[in-house]
Amino acid sequence: MVAVPRDVLAAVGPRLRELRHRRGLTLAELAERTAVNASTLSRLESGDRRPTLELLLPLAEIYAVPLDELVGAPRTGDPRIHLRPVTRDGMTYVPLSSPGGVQAHKLLIPPGPGTDPELQTHAGFEWVYVLAGRLRLILGEQRLALKAGEAAEFDTHVPHWLGSDNDRPVELLILFGRQGERAHLRARTD
Repeated sequence: MVAVPRDVLAAVGPRLRELRHRRGLTLAELAERTAVNASTLSRLESGDRRPTLELLLPLAEIYAVPLDELVGAPRTGDPRIHLRPVTRDGMTYVPLSSPGGVQAHKLLIPPGPGTDPELQTHAGFEWVYVLAGRLRLILGEQRLALKAGEAAEFDTHVPHWLGSDNDRPVELLILFGRQGERAHLRARTD
C-alpha cells in the first residue's frame, strides 16, 4: 500500500470548505444533498476526519469536480480538455472548460430565419464576447446588436435570446455561472 503524504490529506479539508463556500452552501444544506451527516462534513473540512472514497464521491458529484481536484492530486498525462461539441436548437456549443464552477463555451449561431425569437430564463449569470459576426441580443425589453470585439453581461433570470443579427453566422465566447458567479475581467493599466 502506498503511503499518502500527510500534507496532501491535510489540504483536503480546506479545499472542501472553500468549494462549499464558493457555492454558497451551509453544512446542513450539503448534508441534505449528500446524505452525509453535517457533523461528519464539518470534521472532514476541519481535518479531524480522514477523507474516504465514501465521503469524497458524493461531494465530487455535488461540486461537479473530478475526485482528483478534491484531493489535490497532481496532474498527469495530457492536460488538454477532451469535451465534445453539443448542438442544441441549431446552435453549436463547444465546451472550453471542465464541468463545475464558471463554464466557458464557444458558441456558433447560424443565420436564422426572421421569426420571433422565444426568450428564455434560467438561474445564473452570463458574459458574452462576440468573436465574429453580429450578435442580436434581446434582454428583456432591450434589443441590442453587438459586433466583433464587443461584450455584454447579464443575469439570466432576465428573459433573453441570442441570435445572428444578419444573414451570416455569429461566433461567441460565453462564460456562464450557474450559481450567479460573474466574470471578473481585469484590464492591465501599465
